[in-house]
Amino acid sequence: MNLAEGLSAEIQRVTTILGHYVEIGPAGAFGAMFIRASLKRATDALASGDVVAMIGAIEDLKEYTE
Repeated sequence: MNLAEGLSAEIQRVTTILGHYVEIGPAGAFGAMFIRASLKRATDALASGDVVAMIGAIEDLKEYTE
């Protein structure tokens, strides 16, 4: 798996986690805000092809656990 594929997989995984936070309702709003920001940075990095940004984004997304 290359970097772009790995980042795409992490984006999908963390998007699932975001869904859990949204389901919680108002109590999950603060966490969801951080997750959305991380996902935005990740998708922007993936779209730009910036390898350094992609590495940072994948490391950031790996911090989110279910």
